Amino acid sequence: MVQAALTLMVLGLLFGLGLAYASRVLAVKQDERIEAIEERLPGANCGACGFAGCTSFSEALVEGDAQVKACTVSGSDVLASIAEILGEDIDLSGEREVAVIRCRGTEEAAKVRFRYEGIADCAAAAQVGGGHKACEYGCLGQGSCVEVCPFDAIEMGPDGVPVVDEARCTGCGNCVEACPRDIIAVLPENRQVFLLCMAELGPREARQICTNACLGCGLCARRCPQDAIVMENDLPVFDFEKCDGCGTCVEVCPADSLRRSAVWGNDDEAAG
Repeated sequence: MVQAALTLMVLGLLFGLGLAYASRVLAVKQDERIEAIEERLPGANCGACGFAGCTSFSEALVEGDAQVKACTVSGSDVLASIAEILGEDIDLSGEREVAVIRCRGTEEAAKVRFRYEGIADCAAAAQVGGGHKACEYGCLGQGSCVEVCPFDAIEMGPDGVPVVDEARCTGCGNCVEACPRDIIAVLPENRQVFLLCMAELGPREARQICTNACLGCGLCARRCPQDAIVMENDLPVFDFEKCDGCGTCVEVCPADSLRRSAVWGNDDEAAG
């Protein structure tokens, strides 16, 4: 018994030494730049870059399969430091982007067809009879966008519609993917004006189901001094190459369906 135990111990020791040697000889050396880049990334693993996480993105950068600017959640200082590690020169003059909730279908304004008592998930709510909200284009108010935001940049407002904290938002787009109604968009932070209604229903039907719906009256298009607005499907569409952010459209909108970016002026003042 003692001899057998000693034999097993010796064999174990030899096998262990063999494995240790093999691990050193056969080890795949990792490029040191991968770890250095990963240390600078936010570590949110949000997927905004198109890769599974920060580690995968770091590896792709070193292998030349990704662009530094693909990480939309990092600031210019971080991106510049990563580019320096890679020995690249990058243009960081692009505009910062943030999420925008394009709906004002609050609990008070939007009519409901039935009471939804399922799980708190917008996609699930949409599967039940097409959704409990009477407006097929409106926010379902179940907070899926809040749940998927890795930066705590969205919260449900007291009126049942999500609110974006632009200071926290990184424009990763997770909320856009989570919304089954396509009412969330990621837009340049200095967007001049944006529409708070996506209901392509016509003024009469839209206002019957939501008192905050766009009237589709076209007054914004007619009054725009830059001819930067055209009406499509009873909703205004902006040409931001022409728009100078004057706010005329916001001021004349009888439904309060337009907002001017905070970059161009205070929203409360812009609402008139």
